[in-house]
Amino acid sequence: MAQQPSAHEVVEDATQRVMAVVAEASEYADEDPERYYRQVQEILDPVIDFRGFARSVMGPYATSERYRSLDEAGQARLRAQLDEFTEVMRLGLVRTYSKGLLAYSGSRIEVFAISDEEEASGRAAVRQLIYSGQAEPYVLLYQMGRTKSGQWQLRNVIIESVNLGEIYRSQFESAARKYDGDLDAVIANWETVEVKPSEQEA
Repeated sequence: MAQQPSAHEVVEDATQRVMAVVAEASEYADEDPERYYRQVQEILDPVIDFRGFARSVMGPYATSERYRSLDEAGQARLRAQLDEFTEVMRLGLVRTYSKGLLAYSGSRIEVFAISDEEEASGRAAVRQLIYSGQAEPYVLLYQMGRTKSGQWQLRNVIIESVNLGEIYRSQFESAARKYDGDLDAVIANWETVEVKPSEQEA
């Protein structure tokens, strides 16, 4: 059985492949954005744990405890809601990420290796720097987790100290209050907030 790539290798490889798409997309993205999004999604699908991310964003509404407290019909409904929200998050994250990357076409990007201890623990934060002509590079932390099969997948992203998972979780909780706990309404009206590093500078 072949050895699985390390967390650093997963991020490094995905970064190189995505930026190659970005370089080509600068010529056609305005006319055919769907083609660009599809190409980026093909790269990200095996790398990001979209279902785990969506479940984390749903917070207390999708915990194992809540699931077990429901009857059979309620459990089936929650599974369907999680499935639907996973696809909503997949679409939203891919599009916002793809749009943001177009601004960094040609930029120098560094991905740093993690410690042996992190690699062994099954949880790691891979640091990435994007140099785009600013005085200081943009700093991203990719929070990774290893699956039961040994594959590293992205669980969350921190952009310039801004935790995307926490932002979306807060957004979900606010929407759930707005719609009186109607998760179907929350999901149907969801809009993925775009977080740009430049907006987080002091």
